[in-house]
Amino acid sequence: MFVHVVGDTRARISAVRSMLEQTYAVTSELLGGAGIRSSNTDAVVVTADLRVLENISAVKAASGEINRVPKRVFLINQSTRLAVVQAYALGATHVLTNPVSQVQLLKKLADSDASAIVQCEPTSGGQEAASTGAASIASMFSAVMGGSPVDIAGAKSAGSKIADSIAEDGLSNWLTTVRRHHEGTYQHCLLVTGVAVDFGLSLGMAKADVERLYSAAMFHDIGKARIPLAVLDKPGRLDERERALIETHPAAGYEILKGTAGISPEILDAVRHHHEYLDGSGYPDGLGAGSIADIVRILTISDIFAALIEARTYKPTMPREKAYEILLDMKTKLERPLVAAFREVALVR
Repeated sequence: MFVHVVGDTRARISAVRSMLEQTYAVTSELLGGAGIRSSNTDAVVVTADLRVLENISAVKAASGEINRVPKRVFLINQSTRLAVVQAYALGATHVLTNPVSQVQLLKKLADSDASAIVQCEPTSGGQEAASTGAASIASMFSAVMGGSPVDIAGAKSAGSKIADSIAEDGLSNWLTTVRRHHEGTYQHCLLVTGVAVDFGLSLGMAKADVERLYSAAMFHDIGKARIPLAVLDKPGRLDERERALIETHPAAGYEILKGTAGISPEILDAVRHHHEYLDGSGYPDGLGAGSIADIVRILTISDIFAALIEARTYKPTMPREKAYEILLDMKTKLERPLVAAFREVALVR
């Protein structure tokens, strides 16, 4: 495995190289250097202070080559939501906060979860779509935190690229690409979008309906920008207070997008109600079957399935067969004919 280290100081580069050289073939350069050879590189580690505008500009200038590398680990100096979002917006697939131990870094670089993932090689088109999607989601989160307008057109464009990737390469390839190269909330949103698109295509939905579906999927968790990272990415079970906080995100997302040009009533409805169940036991409004639109029912199934099969560092990836069994057991909550129609998406495609 070839790893390229890019840093803003020679000291940072040297520290990272010392952790890697006994395990990997390592090359390095200062930010603003000659540029990496992405065709020969399996992973890139970027170690730079992203509070410095010159460093951000230098990473952006190198992003054309950096983002062609499958795995991109950014080492940041502040464990704040804004710093993490900044790293993802610049193209990170994984983010660690300094001081980073050798064990942490090697674990991120190793494909330790590969055995739990459907074995198919990601295409470059799929990787590009995933990177574009992750950057768009990071940009949305950054806009919400900074009180600036959300780039609606950019998110829809990213969703369109994901739809094209699914149509060309299939869902299994998309799941492999996203779970291998992205993590946390960004991984989840990308998985939901891909699963929802494939579900819509399998149902024979019209192009305009598929567009509404992937737009709703891209925006569905935007309210999580208001949830602290310590809660959002907590390993293991949430306590009662944390669960209540998480459950505010659909209504928060609705309020963020309400009145925004380019967001249709159908998308707003899906953002607010993707955690509602047919038996009225969902949130935030406790809707019953008669009040839940078709696009919301499709998105809810996709959201639950994606959450179950996510790759997490603290637990094995759930097999798709087991995740589908859980959907089947949610008898009063999900529309049975839709769950039956979802079988091929869950198990075959």
